[in-house]
Amino acid sequence: MSPEPHVQLESDNSALPPTDAGVAPKGAILYVINEAFFFLQHRLPAARAAQSLGYQVHVAAPADHVWAPEGFDVDEIEKAGFVFHEIPLSRRGMNPFAEINTIWNLMRLYRSLKPNIVHHLTIKPIIYGGLASRLTGMPATVSSVTGLGQIFVSGGLIAALVRKIVVLGYRVATNRARCRVLVENPDDADFLAQVGAVRRDQLVHINGTGIPLDEFVPTAQTEATPLVILAARLIWEKGVKEFVDAARGLKSAGVNARFALIGDTQASNPRSVPEQQLRDWHDEGVIEWWGRRDDMPEVFRQSHIVCLPTTYGEGVPRSLIEAAASARPIVTTQTAGCREIVRDGINGLLVPPGDAGALEAALARLIDDADLRATMGAAGREIAAAEFSVEEVERRTLDVYRDIGG
Repeated sequence: MSPEPHVQLESDNSALPPTDAGVAPKGAILYVINEAFFFLQHRLPAARAAQSLGYQVHVAAPADHVWAPEGFDVDEIEKAGFVFHEIPLSRRGMNPFAEINTIWNLMRLYRSLKPNIVHHLTIKPIIYGGLASRLTGMPATVSSVTGLGQIFVSGGLIAALVRKIVVLGYRVATNRARCRVLVENPDDADFLAQVGAVRRDQLVHINGTGIPLDEFVPTAQTEATPLVILAARLIWEKGVKEFVDAARGLKSAGVNARFALIGDTQASNPRSVPEQQLRDWHDEGVIEWWGRRDDMPEVFRQSHIVCLPTTYGEGVPRSLIEAAASARPIVTTQTAGCREIVRDGINGLLVPPGDAGALEAALARLIDDADLRATMGAAGREIAAAEFSVEEVERRTLDVYRDIGG
């Protein structure tokens, strides 16, 4: 299957949409990602900023999506003023012929479009896109490592072998003069450099993907029964079981609080919490399962505490940045990415990963102390405003584009 742009492209970029009036055109920038919705959710502001700088923005991703709200369509990318290119890419597929086909199609797209900068996001696009970039002589590439993911936290011989392949793939894909690798926390930068996946001089630390502070605003906590929420993709590594165990323990001890899981489950992901399990917990009364919500500012307004007991290889969890901006105290794990946004005892509490008892104690402390919740929430808002605004992330990302692309 060959790339199918929704706009016919010529090699001289003659069919590209116009830039904003008064902005000198800089050619094309191409984002390559394994999930179109992820691009809209996390990279739209940076892409719009690149467009305002004079770049024509293109997005390459599979047309089929596995993690998106009901009714999502890749036409949303074109509505944003960008050009969409369909590529055959499976997030978890291991068929060697299909994987080679992905690289071949990326090479065809790169030769056709001739972008000034290619920005790869997530593991497969980084490795396959990086290889395709080398083979087609792309002048400048950016790779975004949005957390180390399940590969680097899973045990077993197969996982160890996959890690070695990924490290080698990163090394081959990124070892170029005009390549930068963006990471969301310094722990990931240190790890990638130490294992030899990326040269240290190529690494750029940018805090998360940035959030619009005017959408996530501080509000006073209600006097209702304290509501503790966990908002995430509902996979086991996000600490779902620990959250449920802590909720059950607190309720058994007579603590007056509500506990809600916010998010969807994916039957295609073997690490997802089964839907029936979520319904069983909900029916038991230990937690509430709200499903996926697209009105997260309102969800945070209703909440009193935000919890994410993750063991996953996070970048900086967006839900925690949004929680901090909303002036909600946070309980999360002492892990890379989480400790970037949560300062223990300042805007939240950090607990050891996998320790439901410590999680229960931390939640009990905040449930019982409304003044502490308010103090920590206010501190979180200050941290989010100073370090995690979308404007700051845009500025730093554009600096990278200017550095390698002119």
